[in-house]
Parts: sequence; C-alpha cells; structure tokens
Amino acid sequence: MSQKDYYEILGVSRNATKDELKSAYRKLALQYHPDRNKSPEAEDKFKEISEAYAVLSDDEKKKTYDQYGRAGIGDRYAPEDIFRGVNFEEIFRDLGFGDSGFGIFEQFFGRRGWEGRTPQRGYDLQYDFEIGLEEAARGLEREITIPRVDDCRTCGGSGAKPGTSPKTCPLCRGSGQIRRRQSTGPGFFTVMQITTCDKCGGKGQIIETPCTECKGTGNVRRNRRLKVRIPRGVDDGSTLRLRGEGDSGPGGVPPGDLYVTIHVRPHPIFERKGEDLLCEIPISFAQATLGSRILVPSLDEQIELKIPPGTQSGTHFKIKGKGMPRMDAPGRGDEYVRANVKVPTRLIRKQRDLLIEFEKEGEEMDQ
Repeated sequence: MSQKDYYEILGVSRNATKDELKSAYRKLALQYHPDRNKSPEAEDKFKEISEAYAVLSDDEKKKTYDQYGRAGIGDRYAPEDIFRGVNFEEIFRDLGFGDSGFGIFEQFFGRRGWEGRTPQRGYDLQYDFEIGLEEAARGLEREITIPRVDDCRTCGGSGAKPGTSPKTCPLCRGSGQIRRRQSTGPGFFTVMQITTCDKCGGKGQIIETPCTECKGTGNVRRNRRLKVRIPRGVDDGSTLRLRGEGDSGPGGVPPGDLYVTIHVRPHPIFERKGEDLLCEIPISFAQATLGSRILVPSLDEQIELKIPPGTQSGTHFKIKGKGMPRMDAPGRGDEYVRANVKVPTRLIRKQRDLLIEFEKEGEEMDQ
C-alpha cells in the first residue's frame, strides 16, 4: 500500500468538501475498479483510493489523519476497520457496479469483512494544555479533568442488568455480519456481499435485559481526573500521548488514548528559537560608547553582562547555557541578548554643548 498523502491520492485540496471528495472518488473508482480495469495494478490502486476516501469522508478519521498522519490512522484502526461505516454501497450502485462494488472488499481483507466489526479500541481524545515559558523550562505536573466514556460500573461494561448476561445473536451466530454470495454477471467472478446484522446491529450479541444505569450500552460518560506530567523543555505544539486514557470501547475492548497538545504562551521578554532564547535590552548612548556592566534577565535569575566600549546597536551577546532545557538530552540552549542603543531625544543645554564639543574634537582627530 502506498504511503502517499490521502489528499494527493484523491487529487483534492486539504479543505475539500465532502461532495468534492465523493466526486473525486467516483471518478477514480470508475477508472480502477477491478470489474472494469484488468491491469495488475488496478486492484492496488482501487484499494488505495478507497482507503483515502474512507478516511477523509469520515469526520473522526479525518481529524485523526490531519493531526497525526498515516501513523495515527494505522495506530487507531485495523486495516479493515478503516472502511467500516462508509457508505460505499450507494456510490457503487450509482456507478453501475451493483453489489459487486462493496463486495470486493471481502477479497481485500478475507472473511473477517469490513462492516459490522467491533472497534479494536475506544476513541482517542484530544486535550489542549496552556502553560507559560517558565513552566515549559522547568516542567510541571498538573491535574486535569477529562470528560470521557468509561465502562459502566453497575454492569461492568457488559450492558446487561446485573444477574443476567448478553446472549449470542441467533441470526449471525455472534459474527455481527450477514454474508451472501452473489455473482457479478457472466464472465465475472463471484463475490461475497457482507452486511451488518440487523438483529444485533453488528455486535454479535443481544441484551435481553439492559442495565438500568447505562441503558444497555455498557458505557457511561463521566469526568475523570488524572495527573499530567509535562517534561522540562517542552515546545509549543508538542503532543503527549497517554495510553489508555481515552474513551472506553464497546464490548470490553481496550480504551483509546489521550493526546495532550501543549500550547506555550508568548513571553513578554523572551522569544524562543528551538533551545535558544532571544531578548532585546536597551542601553544608553554613554553605556554603548564608554562600555558598562548591566544586569540582564534570564529564566532563572539576573545575569551581569559586560558591554564593551564602542558597542553598536544590534550587537548580539551570547550567554552560554541559559536557554531552554533539552527534552531528550542533558544540557540547555543559549541565551542571546541584542543591544538596542537608545539615542536621547531631549537634551539639556549642557549635554548639547558637550556633544557639540565632542563632535568638533572628533573632526579634528580625523584631519
């Protein structure tokens, strides 16, 4: 399977509407469907465009892809689960493929099918966490509250009233799927049509006496408090993954993960460039000309900085080891101080006379 960008595969922009996605997919499906295109590459291409459409046409999958790319999709969904819930049937029938359109996915994934399966795990959750630059430098641990889906404590997640248990669906015999073989027509191959079991809704089980707490779902929504440890040196936009802290899944499957995105507030003094910090410090004309020692801020304390005589405005001074801590290695970046020479705008008569005399002597030295 290609690892190209899904938007590139369908030939659409990243802000394409659902109608534009559907139109692009229909056009490509007509070109590469194995019933019409017998080239050896057609089946792989058809699977590729179908996977791209399945992800981008589903709001939850698209959100995961836009944030984490192909790695996020592969981590969240088994290959066959990517196609679950997408209405290919309507598209293929409009294109004249009949049941052979959506039945072809049986060939891609075997008898496990692509509809009606229980998710591999619960949904992932996203949480935005804002901190200051000083907190990012030293790291911190903070308690947050997350509204999430948890297993029902009354029934233990089964969905059945305590003292009872779910029964195997007699129609699909626990598979959650109804399979029917059907020929695509003279000269074509026989495909397996797979549909979700109407009786159990694809769960494979029927709850005859639902739990009164969760109404048979096995899950309830509640606020969960947990501690999040932010490592020192974390940068703006970094994402922390907390495994198993997302929504609980149906039928006792493992919970999803919680992704905490860090947002570092702009600092009034420092600008961050990777592991280095930049700041601008005003100095007077006399300090720049004669030289001086001044105190400059850092994230830890004030530091004495030597200004040599004749310093020009815009000169940068490096203070080694006073930048941001490195997340994955020991040590810290550096701090860079930019000297901004302030020229006085108002002078008393004596200052003006002295500067005129200074200028005259300078001209005589140049002669």
